[in-house]
Amino acid sequence: MEPCAECGAPMDPRSCDELFQTLLALDHARQAPWGPLHGVSVACFLLQHPSRLPADNGARAWALLQAYLAGGLDEVNQLVGRARRGNSHRVKGGPAPAARDAALPHRDAPPSRFSVTIHEVAVDGSFPSAEFTERVTAWAAATVDAWS
Repeated sequence: MEPCAECGAPMDPRSCDELFQTLLALDHARQAPWGPLHGVSVACFLLQHPSRLPADNGARAWALLQAYLAGGLDEVNQLVGRARRGNSHRVKGGPAPAARDAALPHRDAPPSRFSVTIHEVAVDGSFPSAEFTERVTAWAAATVDAWS
């Protein structure tokens, strides 16, 4: 079986999409360790599968990973809080500057290989809780490194 065309991970026994759906189900249960890392996990997945990037071309995902690697979940929560306040109907002028100004580094093409992918984070496909946070941190670092 061919590797994933976007991240280079093996597609056997489960595809990146299948693993991502499993991870989202765990995230949405809002239980630690998965729930608190939902935004980081989604950002990693999107930046490693750039055909799925939203209209901002990954700026918010990039900003979130930068915040996570600089200051952990506390920094992510501050960034998300600023973005929510900036998106309020009471605020004129659009999204919070931190998200708007955090463009991905320019590249002629997105990276197609990453040293850590969703497959490593999934371990056996079940995303075990033991060392999950460490695996997500490695995923985030590998994603930022490949794009930098």
